[in-house]
Amino acid sequence: KRVLGVIRPTSEIIGDKTNSGHVGVLATNGTVASGSYPLEIAKFFPGVKVSQQACPIWVPLIENNEHNTPGASYFIGKHVNALMEQDPEIDTVLLACTHYPLIKDQIASLLPGGVAVLSQGDIVASSLTDYLGRHPEMEKRISRGAEKVFYTTDSTADFDKHASIFYGSELSSKHLSIS
Repeated sequence: KRVLGVIRPTSEIIGDKTNSGHVGVLATNGTVASGSYPLEIAKFFPGVKVSQQACPIWVPLIENNEHNTPGASYFIGKHVNALMEQDPEIDTVLLACTHYPLIKDQIASLLPGGVAVLSQGDIVASSLTDYLGRHPEMEKRISRGAEKVFYTTDSTADFDKHASIFYGSELSSKHLSIS
């Protein structure tokens, strides 16, 4: 099976998005600890300086629909400021978590003017569109008008509640056991 990753498509283009050659990555603890973004970006753009900032509280704030509260604003500001303190020359910031586009406007409002904010979801969607255009044989495998089915290994009630925030309407998932 073919799997479209998230980090590589982003790394392939991010160097073309920065004018200063300084990129910031806002991500989860795990993503920052893995060092995946600096490693992959260096493969395509060895001259680009990558600074990362872990934002451990952002996902729980978003999943609990608390991301528009004053308390959330404090933590969002704290992490955005910490990133920019690492490298004031950053002119491109990557939101390296699927949750973060929900607070993209808040993040952008805290950054200096002219700093671009990129969502990995937009980049991956564009990469998938490009891939499908280059591989027309894949169209034979795609169902048209198919039903959307959501699977989770977690509690379906929790998944449905959290996923509805992203999806924009209620949904019903099915539990998948991977034992």
